[in-house]
Amino acid sequence: MRKIFFLFVLLSWALPSLAQNSMIRGQVVSSDSTPVEAVHLRIEGSTHGTVSNENGEFLLSLPLSGKHFLLVSFVGMETQRIPVNLVPGKEQFLRVVLPEGAHKVREVVVADRKKEEEPELSQGLRLKTPAIEVPQNIQTISGELLSQQQNLTMLEGVSRNVSGVQMIEHWGTFARMNMRGFKIPAFRNGMNVDLPWGPLTEDLSLVQNIEFVKGPAGFMLSYGEPGGFYNVVTRKAQPGSGFNEFGLTMGSFNTLRTHLNTGGSLGKSNRLYYQLNLMGLSQGSHRDYEFNKRYSIAPSLYYQLSDKTSLSVEYIHQYSQMSVVGAAYVFSPNGYGDADRNISLGEPNIEPTTINEHNLFVHLDHQLSRNWQLSAQLGYLSYKQIGSSLWASDVDSAGNVYRTLGVWDAQSDAKLAQFYVNGEFRTYFIKHRVLAGLDMGEKTYYADWFQSGALGGNVPFNIYNPQHGVPTDSIPTFDRSKSIRQRASGSYFAGQVQRYAALYIQDEFTALKDRVHLTLAVRYTQFSSSTYGTPTDDEVVTPRVGLNIRVLKSLHAYALYDQSFIPQGGSDFEGNAFVPEKAVNQEAGLKGQFLKNRLKATVAYFHITKDNVLTSDPEHQFFSIQLGQVVSKGLEFDLQGQITSDLSIVFNYANTNVKVTEDTDPEQVGKRVAGHARHMHNAWLNYRFSRTALKGFGISLGYQHQIDRSSWAWASENQSALPDYFRLDGALSYSIRNFHLGLNVNNLLDDYLYSGSSYSTFYYWQSEPGRNYRLQVRYTF
Repeated sequence: MRKIFFLFVLLSWALPSLAQNSMIRGQVVSSDSTPVEAVHLRIEGSTHGTVSNENGEFLLSLPLSGKHFLLVSFVGMETQRIPVNLVPGKEQFLRVVLPEGAHKVREVVVADRKKEEEPELSQGLRLKTPAIEVPQNIQTISGELLSQQQNLTMLEGVSRNVSGVQMIEHWGTFARMNMRGFKIPAFRNGMNVDLPWGPLTEDLSLVQNIEFVKGPAGFMLSYGEPGGFYNVVTRKAQPGSGFNEFGLTMGSFNTLRTHLNTGGSLGKSNRLYYQLNLMGLSQGSHRDYEFNKRYSIAPSLYYQLSDKTSLSVEYIHQYSQMSVVGAAYVFSPNGYGDADRNISLGEPNIEPTTINEHNLFVHLDHQLSRNWQLSAQLGYLSYKQIGSSLWASDVDSAGNVYRTLGVWDAQSDAKLAQFYVNGEFRTYFIKHRVLAGLDMGEKTYYADWFQSGALGGNVPFNIYNPQHGVPTDSIPTFDRSKSIRQRASGSYFAGQVQRYAALYIQDEFTALKDRVHLTLAVRYTQFSSSTYGTPTDDEVVTPRVGLNIRVLKSLHAYALYDQSFIPQGGSDFEGNAFVPEKAVNQEAGLKGQFLKNRLKATVAYFHITKDNVLTSDPEHQFFSIQLGQVVSKGLEFDLQGQITSDLSIVFNYANTNVKVTEDTDPEQVGKRVAGHARHMHNAWLNYRFSRTALKGFGISLGYQHQIDRSSWAWASENQSALPDYFRLDGALSYSIRNFHLGLNVNNLLDDYLYSGSSYSTFYYWQSEPGRNYRLQVRYTF
């Protein structure tokens, strides 16, 4: 708490000091008075700089005074040094005129870069191919959109921006999302950091954008569920002007949050760059005794070792102190939503749960030649949780819940490595774009959840007449005298160990003047694990074939065949080890870019078949055999971008159908698999006035709609239907110069919204808050 308070004081002190900065406002023009975009301006000997916009305009807010030199740099032009006299609290206008012909050089360079078609996907995906040419559905959510919607963490409305992604009810520590009916793992900067009940959700002040890669994704994710994955791209140091932003957020349930992102160059060589991201949050809930106090510290450095080699280092520390895990769940014998949505199963005197997470990335790029690049990345993640969780041991017909409080301490580590090369060459009229590499990783997870006891003794908690105040001597206590690894050996071994190494190669053949792209790839994976004491040892080859054809100038058609596998521990009645579950994804679609590439659309049809699914052995009770099959198929549509310069849109729709197609029990065949909504569509519209007296004002409206949905089923034979879900949100904003003010109101209709499942003889669910608001002030500099 003291650390969070210190961070709030530090950042709150910084805001008024910015008001006394010296201000330089200006415009960059060519010798014929044409505005020039993308000109770099920086105060000599400092890290303070900016870039001119499409109208040639720029603004510098500087905590400096006195005489200095403004450095003006541009492609193909010698850097200019312009003397300026900075006076705190005063603004001056500066017109910068570039030498004759300078902007012509820029036009030639930009034209050449467009010809090369630089990819817009993050480096973490390892692809040098433009997104429209990739034979797969990949959707990117920008940091600007996330900020516009005022999402604070991955647990909030991130999933609304991509077709077919559903947020499943969760413990409140990690993002549990399904896509195409299957759980999707978490990636950071292209590295698989998915953990059992982890990693800790990222605060979105750390996030530059989020990429959702649909389907097995071949060499990027050969093992795991076949729905795909999401990749969080963090804000980090990079060449050019740094990202500088200060923000304050307040809102319902005593939400207070402040963040600072600042970066730039260090020294005069323009080879060393830094970025520092800080965040502090204190937040309550619509449920009593529920809270979350968080902070994050994320510094990064980028160093250009030579003209061909660069090195970047990024460290992320996230800390969370939250109320007892599971307090958000409500249990009832009669059905969903029959208790007050603000009810909490927690008690004010239960010790909070704390999570400490440390993440380190080291990335090296080396240009081997003009057309070949070598990249290497090391990643380390340490996750430690000390706390407890709540659940119901029984629920009677009168709504009395018998609560159980159990210890939940966990220690998890992930050590990851990637080495890969990208290159291009030609054979006659065919261009080859090659990607080859090695992935290695080791993940461990140890937990103690063996100690538990009745909360409140034999006194139940009634959901229709909730009474809090359990005496402290009626709260179970836990023995933590031994390490987590030692305590993981209870009635069984509560630990997981995964080790894998994989080689992959992909060749993208391009012919007929870049109209046809044929992708052939294969990955060989060695995977060994021990899950709760059950070992596996597998070697699997997963091929990948993709075809992308440019039908029109801005319209591409694609088809994809891809595979994945899921290791299965244990054996059948005769002692034969289970082989991995294997999934095949067949996909076809169209990708288009319209209105001068401002608007992007994707429509895709997919068919996923998962074989070797474990099902009950009809001849031997308590044993399983591998005769099960599940099929997921559906249609997806995504539309995102600018309709006009003032109006932006996000719209998506998904039809998903996941069913059991083979099973030893004929009655199971044809049954729906829980964990998806059959129809999902979402929209977010934003209009920003730019040409009227309302210039700077903006208005947003968005909804989320899920029809024929389920969340996920636990011991309920997948029959866990939920009522349809509809949520309406809106926002008002105002931007002037470097200041932005935004007011967001969520759940405008004040509906009782929830997700959950049946469990044993009762139901459980987790509610969302009613109508609530957030007010945010941001200052960029």
